[in-house]
Amino acid sequence: MTTLMKKALMGATVVAGMSAIASAPASAFTMTGNDYLLYDVTGNSTYVNQSANLNNILAGNSANPGGNVELFASSETLTNAQYLASNARTSVSGLVGGSMLTLSSLTAADWFSTGSGMSMNYGANNLATTWFNAFLNAAGQGSASNLAKTLAYNTFFGIGGFQRSSDPNISYINTSGSDINIGLAGHFDLKAFYTRPGSAFAPLAALLPNGFQASEVVRATYNGTTQYLYSFSATQTGLTNSVGAGADNLSHSGNYQVSLRGVVTPPPPTAVPEPSAMLALFGLGGFLISKKRQQSKTA
Repeated sequence: MTTLMKKALMGATVVAGMSAIASAPASAFTMTGNDYLLYDVTGNSTYVNQSANLNNILAGNSANPGGNVELFASSETLTNAQYLASNARTSVSGLVGGSMLTLSSLTAADWFSTGSGMSMNYGANNLATTWFNAFLNAAGQGSASNLAKTLAYNTFFGIGGFQRSSDPNISYINTSGSDINIGLAGHFDLKAFYTRPGSAFAPLAALLPNGFQASEVVRATYNGTTQYLYSFSATQTGLTNSVGAGADNLSHSGNYQVSLRGVVTPPPPTAVPEPSAMLALFGLGGFLISKKRQQSKTA
């Protein structure tokens, strides 16, 4: 085989490899547990549709988040005692960037575990205190007295605030470089939701500035490592939950994008055939065509 033909075949092999990589199928997501709601979209409204396709729901992005899946949908129906006694999770899982990603609702152990036991008291070394301090800082209450923070924490705990923040609505999952981006559907104006008639959160509304934003919390486990993700900054989705039973005309108006950063190992650079190899490939094609024509004339 001539050097020209070897180079041509090498170039052809690289092109074929590039085609195979580009056509690799995406992973399918699956649910664990049955305490969830699937929200589809019609026009500018979200609505419950348990027959919706989960993978279609999770295929959105920050510019167009679409529907969502609510994990731990019964969170608002449980008493504190019931929540504290339960360890059930609802999860969505799938391969992302070559490794398993599991997004879950939170149990009481997630919030209140200190590493040596459980504590429901403000100031304990656990997620509940860490997150609530971040919540107060975002609300401009970071300089409040420890007594005021303790009272606010106890009020939040008493109305089931932690369990109600444990049921994230996942609207999309995608990758960007080495990051995994996750969309959490929530309220673009959480204070408006807190101050609606009959809201259990009304006692806390006075602490919050107008237009206050805060997402629910999601437990994210990727490649064996667990993180708790949340955000205090939203973009508008152009959607509200305004169709069907239970619609409140407020939910799903905000998109909170959270990310697992630097967790995906980028694939190795795809070899690109050198110009000389491509020219050789074209030259081989021309040679074969010419050869065939000569054979035809001879025949």
